[in-house]
Amino acid sequence: MTSLLDFKLRRAQLLVFQDFAETLTKLNLRPAEFSVLAMIAKHPGQKQTTIAEGLGIKRANFVFLMDSIEARGLAERRKGSGDRRSHSLYLTDDGINFVNRMVELWQEHENRIVKRLGGQDNLERLAELLDRLLGRGAPVASDSH
Repeated sequence: MTSLLDFKLRRAQLLVFQDFAETLTKLNLRPAEFSVLAMIAKHPGQKQTTIAEGLGIKRANFVFLMDSIEARGLAERRKGSGDRRSHSLYLTDDGINFVNRMVELWQEHENRIVKRLGGQDNLERLAELLDRLLGRGAPVASDSH
């Protein structure tokens, strides 16, 4: 019989994502919008196609997200000087303040999850194990049982 690892991983992912989504409702923000705003904050002036590709968001969906963010006055598109078809993305002054609040709420979410895990040491151990599972860590010694 197989273990319930896949089930437990999925349930944990859902719990974390649900907490994150509920946290963002305080700002009337969806997780995809959070990602877009975080990328714009980290890379101001980046082309919208680059940010969309970096986040794995299809062009049409990204345009819809940016329309929503722009309508809220949080970010703006500026036409590129060399290529008038491309748009660079920037946070507005309101967007900068909003992202600061967004990051505070995200940190509260992270702190709740770390507390549920039993502290920073357990978080680091979990991250190490997940990296191994994803093939990013030290190889696991084979067990010959």
